[in-house]
Amino acid sequence: MTDREEAARERVLDAARELVLDAAQELFYGRGVQAVGMDAVRSASGVSLKRLYQLFPSKDALVLEFLRQRDVRWRLRLTGHVEAQPTPDERITAVFDWLHGWFSEPDYRGCAFINTFGEMGAVSSEVAAEAQHHKKAFHDYLARLVAAAGRPDALAGQLALLAEGAMVTAAISGTPEPARQARDAARLLMQAHPGTDLP
Repeated sequence: MTDREEAARERVLDAARELVLDAAQELFYGRGVQAVGMDAVRSASGVSLKRLYQLFPSKDALVLEFLRQRDVRWRLRLTGHVEAQPTPDERITAVFDWLHGWFSEPDYRGCAFINTFGEMGAVSSEVAAEAQHHKKAFHDYLARLVAAAGRPDALAGQLALLAEGAMVTAAISGTPEPARQARDAARLLMQAHPGTDLP
């Protein structure tokens, strides 16, 4: 195979991979991992079953890549909103404003990591590890926001619990209101832990 042919083959594989992952994002998040088979992913993506298994040798491999891709996309969306705010305190409360927008989306089904961990965490250490990584990264981000506002470290864990509880409650109740309630609670916690009012 020539270099040109190899490059063309890689482009085809890359395009097929994106089609498969887009389908997996929609199906796994919308219906749950256990309810979706590889044939459903094949049908939704338009990629042949043979090519699908060339890209992802097993459903478990696809599930892990689904989680990794979702982690990156989710955190980029969150930080893009939060970092646009002008002050450290506003960046903390902006987390909950962003959650409200996410909860308001018509396809919101809760946190994909909580959902997938609930389905597979007990039997897949790799799924458990991906969920733990995502949650730790979120907590670490909150810790950086808290530190930038000059507030005590303990506040980060408290904010994380508010956010995680809001994700679950919003999914079950079908309303974005838990984000507002969590934001109000976050403000009360911030009042209890005064910062340095950094510019």
